[in-house]
Amino acid sequence: MSEMVENEIRVEPATLEDLPQLIDLLMDLFASEADFEPDRDKQERGLRLILENPVRGRIFILRQGQRILAMVNILFTVSTAHGGHSVLMEDVFVVPEYRSQGLGTRLMQHVLDFARRKKFVRVTLLTDRIGEESRRFFARFGFTSSEMVPMRLVL
Repeated sequence: MSEMVENEIRVEPATLEDLPQLIDLLMDLFASEADFEPDRDKQERGLRLILENPVRGRIFILRQGQRILAMVNILFTVSTAHGGHSVLMEDVFVVPEYRSQGLGTRLMQHVLDFARRKKFVRVTLLTDRIGEESRRFFARFGFTSSEMVPMRLVL
C-alpha cells in the first residue's frame, strides 16, 4: 500500500475488528463525563449491540491507516412528534491530539449526509453539559438547545 493511501483519513462504518480501539475511545470519553464511569466490559457489550445489528444504528469512524482518530454513535428510533424515523447521536469523540483539524466537522457532515440520504426526520444530539466551544461547534450544523431534559433510570 502506498504511503499516500496509508496516511489518507477516511470516514467509514466501524466493524467488529475495530472493537478494541472503540472501547479505548469510549474509556477516554467516559473518564471525562460526570454521568458515566468507564467500564471496559459494559462499553464492549454496548458497542457489540450496535455493530452486530446495524438495524439498531451505526458507528462511524475516521481512520488513518489502522488507527481510529474519531468516532460517533448513531442509534435509530422513531419520532412521533415529527412522524418519522429519527437518529439519536451520542459518543462524538475526536482523539485529543487530532482536535481542531476539521475531523469533527468531517464526521458530523458524514452523519448528517447519511441521515438526509436515509430520509430521517430529526437528529437528536445527546451530550453532557458541554462548554461554549462545543456548543458553537454543534450550532454550526444547525443544532439548537431544547427545552426537553433527559432523565434516566439505570436498571
